[in-house]
Amino acid sequence: MSHIESRQSAVNTFWSGRSVLVTGGEGFIGSCLVEQLLSQGARVRVLAHYKPYASAGFLADHLGDIEMIAGDVRDSGQVLDAAEGIDTVFHLAALIGIPYSYQAPQTYLETNVLGTQNIVDAARRHDVRRVVHTSTSEVYGTAREVPISESHPLQPQSPYSASKIAADMVALSHFHSFDTPVSICRPFNTFGPRQSPRAVIPAILHQLHSGAAEIAVGALTPTRDFTYVEDTARGFMAIAESERTVGRTVNLGTGREISIRDLIDVLIDVTGSSATVTAEDTRQRPAGSEVHRLVSDNSRVRELTDWSPRISLREGLTRTSEWIESHPVADPRRYRV
Repeated sequence: MSHIESRQSAVNTFWSGRSVLVTGGEGFIGSCLVEQLLSQGARVRVLAHYKPYASAGFLADHLGDIEMIAGDVRDSGQVLDAAEGIDTVFHLAALIGIPYSYQAPQTYLETNVLGTQNIVDAARRHDVRRVVHTSTSEVYGTAREVPISESHPLQPQSPYSASKIAADMVALSHFHSFDTPVSICRPFNTFGPRQSPRAVIPAILHQLHSGAAEIAVGALTPTRDFTYVEDTARGFMAIAESERTVGRTVNLGTGREISIRDLIDVLIDVTGSSATVTAEDTRQRPAGSEVHRLVSDNSRVRELTDWSPRISLREGLTRTSEWIESHPVADPRRYRV
């Protein structure tokens, strides 16, 4: 039994026997969602990005429990086939690294926007009961008002966020034009075991667990609303269960913010390190692209579903630290785009 599976709640009969498609299910959030769906009795099909070296990502231990399809959401035919006979689609497949979006913006548009178009079109053709499309809090840009509600203006401060804004609009257009039952799940900063070392929390933890006396980071003043991955996965499922979320955008966040500087202090304390901090220019976003403040208003998801976050920031960071310590990377100080 995995670290995440060991903490699953009692079986929710809503998912028992339902056929579910998870795109990007082999990844960080996707694999946690797949495990929670399996624990609730769902029949899970995963559309995973094709890799010539046949990697199953974080689902290698579950290949006997799921149907795995290697493909690409940009291929409309593959997506159409994958959605056949499906009750619920969770669309998580996307390019997500913000720094890489500065280098390859067209690739982000092709994967995130065209991929979403293919998903909602396939769902319409197969009369799928529900599509939960994954957005991101990055679409809000730097907060003009806090906490950030779903009505906050959208600000494309990076090619990544622009591609996700476009993808959200494509998904919602199919609800308005074709009555496709789409819900938009907008997570704030999800963290936990399995997250890529390019993300801020694992990037810091890998350095701390290497015994480094000095850790390299980017900007220290931005604030983020960090949600533990199990809570995010539960939120996806809660949104899919509720009829009241159809055609709606729903934030998933704790409603609490912490600066990167204060986050580092907690991580140093959790790991028992005495490291100092150095800000590196290479880790900084372009000046007009930095999102300085993100904190969610999660009142809508609380109103429309039974979801609320359960895992505190410190507990989540402790669990993540334990996982990072047992999964070291080579050259932990290297900046990963």
